[in-house]
Amino acid sequence: MMGRRQRLFYEFCLEDRVPSYHLLHKIDRFVDLSELRAHLAPVYSNLGRPSVDPDLMIRMLIVGYCFGIRSERRLCEEVDLNLTYRWFCRLGLESRVPDHSTFSKARHGRFQDSDVFCHVFETRFGAAPPARLRRSSSRSPIPRSSGRPPTRAMPFSPTPTII
Repeated sequence: MMGRRQRLFYEFCLEDRVPSYHLLHKIDRFVDLSELRAHLAPVYSNLGRPSVDPDLMIRMLIVGYCFGIRSERRLCEEVDLNLTYRWFCRLGLESRVPDHSTFSKARHGRFQDSDVFCHVFETRFGAAPPARLRRSSSRSPIPRSSGRPPTRAMPFSPTPTII
């Protein structure tokens, strides 16, 4: 009988798998959420089950903003599957991603009336976020655009140019 050699333990570091040129690696240098817990303490209760970590939630929303993931269900699936997203969200390989319904309830309930996003932006960049990023009428995590179609920098050429 031909057997396979199986390893019992693996050495694996997420940091080694995220290239330094990746967008999230560059963003991570500027994201400091150390004061976030103190700012959100009044919004959280001391009773009941533990809620979604606010640091994890903000980081997951940043991933959603940067990569155009509009659905919270899909965002949770993507963070669960993508190693770079896990690294950015400070999740290990064994860590569980919050369920999409728990994530949604926390975001729409706890953070809807909070100025946490403005606070994070102001403490990090020293200015208030642009008006189009503050609050949108839709419940989508992605800010709405101005309604105009995007303009192209260069006109589209249907035939390739061979040099």
